[in-house]
Amino acid sequence: MSELKAGLSLETRTVVTESMTAKAMRSGELEVLATPIMIALMEAASSDCVKPLLEEGYATVGTKVDIEHISATPAGLAVTVKATLVAVEGRRLEFEVEAHDEVSLIGKGTHQRFIVNSQRFSEKALAKRS
Repeated sequence: MSELKAGLSLETRTVVTESMTAKAMRSGELEVLATPIMIALMEAASSDCVKPLLEEGYATVGTKVDIEHISATPAGLAVTVKATLVAVEGRRLEFEVEAHDEVSLIGKGTHQRFIVNSQRFSEKALAKRS
């Protein structure tokens, strides 16, 4: 994990489908990209950015988002998300994230993730059932 350094980045591209709209997600009534979906795309890009550099048995989990949804995107347009690792402090990773549709910037902000041991994390979560 010593290869995790500020400056790493990853871009993803997704075409907005009807199932990704605020109306379909019930987070609003309009047929535009839902804010929760935009945030999920930002989290996925951040996770995928560092995934290849993690030791076996480790993963990252999202712990904080501070996102501004700036502009609406209708179904059918492509959205490009860029996640850039800006800080590594022990197990805490800080990302700057941006989303653009084919016309303009649609969202930006920061996202925090923590590196966890996958097995221990899962066991702790499942223990809540007891």
